[in-house]
Amino acid sequence: MQVSATDAKNRFGDYLGQAEHEPVQVMKNDRVAVVMVSAARYAELEAIERTKTLGQRKREFNETYAEWIAAQNELVERVGVFGEDYRPW
Repeated sequence: MQVSATDAKNRFGDYLGQAEHEPVQVMKNDRVAVVMVSAARYAELEAIERTKTLGQRKREFNETYAEWIAAQNELVERVGVFGEDYRPW
C-alpha cells in the first residue's frame, strides 16, 4: 500500500492499524520516504540483521556502493591523499 505523506499525516491512526497487516509505504516527492511495518515484522528484520556475519555485511556494502567505492579509489589514485607528505615526526 502506498500513501502520500500528507495523507499519512492526516490519517495516521488508520495507517498505523493497516501497518499491522501489511507494509505501508509513505511517498514524498514521488519517492518512498518511509515504510511503516508492524512491531513484529520490525523485530524479524532486526533478528535477520543480527545473524549476518561481518563478511556478509561487508559483501552487501561493497555490492550496494560499488560505484561510489570505485569513484573514491579513482579520486585517490588521481589526486592522492591530502597531507600525505606531511609527517609530524
